[in-house]
Amino acid sequence: MNAATPLAETDRGGPPILVVMGVSGAGKTTVAEELAARLGWALKEGDLLHPEANVAKMQAGIPLTDADRRPWLEAVAAWIDGQRAAGLPGIITCSALRRAYRKVVVGDRPGVRLVYLRGSYGLIADRLARRSGHFMPPSLLRSQFDTLEEPGPEEDPLIVDIGPSASQIAESIIRTLGASAVPDMKAAGAQG
Repeated sequence: MNAATPLAETDRGGPPILVVMGVSGAGKTTVAEELAARLGWALKEGDLLHPEANVAKMQAGIPLTDADRRPWLEAVAAWIDGQRAAGLPGIITCSALRRAYRKVVVGDRPGVRLVYLRGSYGLIADRLARRSGHFMPPSLLRSQFDTLEEPGPEEDPLIVDIGPSASQIAESIIRTLGASAVPDMKAAGAQG
């Protein structure tokens, strides 16, 4: 994990919003749920914002195009904007595989921070093989890795190795970001 500035840092502007990103099977939902439970912040599963046509394509094993992703990315950004407008912290999952996608989702929004869950193809393929009930088939994992542009230092990501348990990952994220220093945000987040 790389060094990070405290989550409560005021020069980021407004309440913190975490975008938990990575390829399918990296554990975005599990880690985000753990973070939300510990912090009491609003959580949005970004996959639920996909248009039905996107879900149907993925279920059929067809990779999404940039045009397919655009309305979904805009919906993710709208959720973030809603949280910020309400003055509430939040956590949202979004694969955000390319820099161009992250520009839509994060852009120049103060207080929005990428949390990149990074893992090897083998580890994630093994996880996907054991996962059930998700519309993203394991056959699309290669296309996810082919699309992935890891966030660079200019995006100020928090990069997390997915080897440990979700609980350990969440604890490490909270400790690194200094979220324990913002207990007043827990009550505010419970409203979202």
